[in-house]
Amino acid sequence: MPLNEKYEAVIGLEVHAQLSTKSKIFCGCSTEFGNEANSNVCPVCLGMPGVLPVLNKQVVEYTIRMGLATHCTIAPKSIFARKNYFYPDLPKGYQISQYEEPICRHGYVDIELNDGSTKRIGVTRIHMEEDAGKSIHDMDTDTLVDVNRCGVPLMEIVSEPDMRSAHEAYQYLYSIWQTVKYLGICDGNMEEGSLRCDANISVRLKGEMTFGTKTEVKNMNSFRNVERAIEYEINRQIQMLEDGERIIQQTLLWDAANNVVLPMRSKEEAHDYRYFPDPDLVPVIVEEKWIEEAKRLLPELPAQRRSRFIDQFNLPKYDAGVLTQERELAEYFENTVNGLVKKSSDNYKTISNWIMTDVLRVVNESKMAFADFSVTPSHLAAMVNLIIEGTISGKIAKEVFDEMLKTKEHPKVIVERKGLTQISDTSAIEKEIDAILSKFPNEISRYRSGEVKLMGFFVGETMKVMKGKANPKVVNEILQKKLSV
Repeated sequence: MPLNEKYEAVIGLEVHAQLSTKSKIFCGCSTEFGNEANSNVCPVCLGMPGVLPVLNKQVVEYTIRMGLATHCTIAPKSIFARKNYFYPDLPKGYQISQYEEPICRHGYVDIELNDGSTKRIGVTRIHMEEDAGKSIHDMDTDTLVDVNRCGVPLMEIVSEPDMRSAHEAYQYLYSIWQTVKYLGICDGNMEEGSLRCDANISVRLKGEMTFGTKTEVKNMNSFRNVERAIEYEINRQIQMLEDGERIIQQTLLWDAANNVVLPMRSKEEAHDYRYFPDPDLVPVIVEEKWIEEAKRLLPELPAQRRSRFIDQFNLPKYDAGVLTQERELAEYFENTVNGLVKKSSDNYKTISNWIMTDVLRVVNESKMAFADFSVTPSHLAAMVNLIIEGTISGKIAKEVFDEMLKTKEHPKVIVERKGLTQISDTSAIEKEIDAILSKFPNEISRYRSGEVKLMGFFVGETMKVMKGKANPKVVNEILQKKLSV
């Protein structure tokens, strides 16, 4: 029996999302990324004696939104605690977090598996906390510390150990990423550390109920690295058990360059941090009307929108999945559809094809934010309308699209300026086809003998002669009529 069939993995994820507030969680310092080291600081986030933290209300609001989006119960009362540990990038010697009484509990996230079925992953808790600073080890000198990040607001989403494969963990993390971006509470940038993921991993023989010894893997800064690191650690633990070795509970770092995990330290337990309630912060009281207002402001979430796109626009499941990856992309599709002169499943699919191929190609190649894409939904809809009306062909539309990217002009203006209007005059097209057929008597004989694929050859020759302006539908109709004689 292969080892991966003999054992099963038990995986839980701790996801830290940096909240998109302009100021920190307990002071008014900026949260802007990339500023000069140690410039976004004040006595509060530096932990100077005598200062008092004041909670940023927007941090609470954002966390409530995430709790509702993941079907959590919102606690009417939650408290902050001090998590005590000593590290150079933690000026206070403790981190303000939530421990025994978090603001959100007992939720879930549904993920889609490879076979199309769904699996429910429990969310144990979501709580608020402040970030620590950053230690810098690669400046050819002793360790340096940048405390700009101290006090930046974080939301930690802790899952139940419900995942059984690296792929399931990937799907769960992707769902969390999508949700925080749809809610507008985190930019989801894993490379900049706005979204960070730690994985708790153990393995056991299939059928066993008790958990094995777990390790925690850190330093995974992309979806691909999360999947690769978890897969590696599962296989490492299985091999150790097969070799009769004992797995040690420890924290590991993922080395993406060499595709290995490296030991960092023995894994701490909660009691190691000596949690106790923070005496400087009052309890967080969330009244029911606050929760109701947060519910009212929730946007349509990815899974709901995906289902609606399939039902309302008759899109294939794949298209709906691509178009709802990000909120801005989904809104671009809907705004484009609203500009169609003729609403139909075929035309919705045409819009989907243009966005998935041409629009996303440009956005991805340029690595631009979707908001910076130069072709507006109304202009893309106007171009597709020209195709529907027969003013331009699909091939000419490619040229119009490229011109819209450069000039931002309306497609009608481009078509008129460049003389790209499609020719649908049957007599003009028939004249060109007659001239082409007279040049290829052998190909005509082969077509009539059963080589029907030669139709594409004749269509291509006609479009070449007419510089792509001939109406393809009219061309096909005339050719079929003449070649069937």
